[in-house]
Amino acid sequence: MGIVAKYSIKELEVLTGIRAATLRMWEKRYQIIKPLRTQTNIRYYANEHLKLLLNVNVLNRNGIKISHIAKMSSREIADKVKDLSFVKTGDDDLFDGLMLSMIDLDENLFHQAFYKAVARLGFEDTINRIIFPFFSRIGILWQIDSINPAQEHFISNMVRQKLIAAIDNATTKTNASAKKVLMFLPESELHELGILFLNYILKNKGYRTIYLGQAVPLSDLPRILEISDPDILITSVSNSISLGDITSFTNKLSVVPANKKVFIASNAIYEAQAELPSHFKIFENLKQLAAEF
Repeated sequence: MGIVAKYSIKELEVLTGIRAATLRMWEKRYQIIKPLRTQTNIRYYANEHLKLLLNVNVLNRNGIKISHIAKMSSREIADKVKDLSFVKTGDDDLFDGLMLSMIDLDENLFHQAFYKAVARLGFEDTINRIIFPFFSRIGILWQIDSINPAQEHFISNMVRQKLIAAIDNATTKTNASAKKVLMFLPESELHELGILFLNYILKNKGYRTIYLGQAVPLSDLPRILEISDPDILITSVSNSISLGDITSFTNKLSVVPANKKVFIASNAIYEAQAELPSHFKIFENLKQLAAEF
């Protein structure tokens, strides 16, 4: 793939969950990994080291002694992990499976980890306990420039597919008296996994939801309100936003009549403590907003 990643031992600790002291011991006693060195003799580790350690970690957590794993080749280790199929399926095994699927763009491995999680935890807990924390964990890969955009798009789109499928299969109640919720992300906001998940939750609770997706121009809002006539409007701003832009943003939302509720999830707006109309409510994040229902 042409991705040349360089990890320090502390970065490997974050990504694998294996303590740096344990990694050093495995390296010294069992020669499981051998670090590379820069021209200035600084030790570093590559993607192959990360993949190997993730597989080693799965086997070790599933009862195979590290002394035995050390005698296996990388291929034997990888094949053994596939044979295990995450038998114990702890959260850490699922994290490792997702990480490996992202590194190799392995759709089958993603499905394997995801469905095992859903079988054990259920769909909602899989998203809350596994998927969203996983995205937080891989944030370090962006910080050290070791993730290719294709990898991020792959894992995001795999999760997006699962959310959309779950929304399609959600119990739909046709009660005409159920509250109608309009949901969208404004211009420049593209990360929709959180609000897609909220759409799933609200559908399962019997709300009539209208999901417009990403980057919806606020200039279109008057016509959207005229057509949809929602009881509640939900939007989210994850990007940083200046105080002036907050004022402009909320002014554009002020076309929403006072007899309708406007829920906004945004840490930046929440911390700014901006003065808002009485029918507006600000939440620090979408998880906090979801608790309102």
